[in-house]
Amino acid sequence: MSTTPATQNLTAQHAEVKAEIARTDTKVALLLAFVGATLAGAWTLARGLPMNLPAAIVGGLGMVLLVAAAALLLRSVRPNLSGRHGFPLWATLTPEQIADLAASRDLAADIAGLSRLAVVKFTGLRRAIDLTLAGGALLVVAVVIAAGGAA
Repeated sequence: MSTTPATQNLTAQHAEVKAEIARTDTKVALLLAFVGATLAGAWTLARGLPMNLPAAIVGGLGMVLLVAAAALLLRSVRPNLSGRHGFPLWATLTPEQIADLAASRDLAADIAGLSRLAVVKFTGLRRAIDLTLAGGALLVVAVVIAAGGAA
């Protein structure tokens, strides 16, 4: 069975989009671990540091931004089990229906759907990175304020 150049291109594009989604999930996992460690470290540091009101407010805002970043990260890796495509759909079908679905598969439509999913994941990741940077900066400012107030 020979494949046309168009089919080969579609297959390559499909693999590329799936790889982008996998890379995004890996990045999210790493950033989620970083945000969790930052939250734990900031909490530990804040408990042992003499806090004045401005430092507590700025530090609290930084913690809120980090928690929001963690929520965005969790949302971007949350599985979609709506059942409209992929294995959630296959779980509801008979073997014959799965074979029929595979025979009539529209690879271009699958690429479009996966690309939309990848964009949503990347958008969430990007926003979470922005929140992590802002939250981390506020935590640094809070430490400076607290250290300045203690001197």
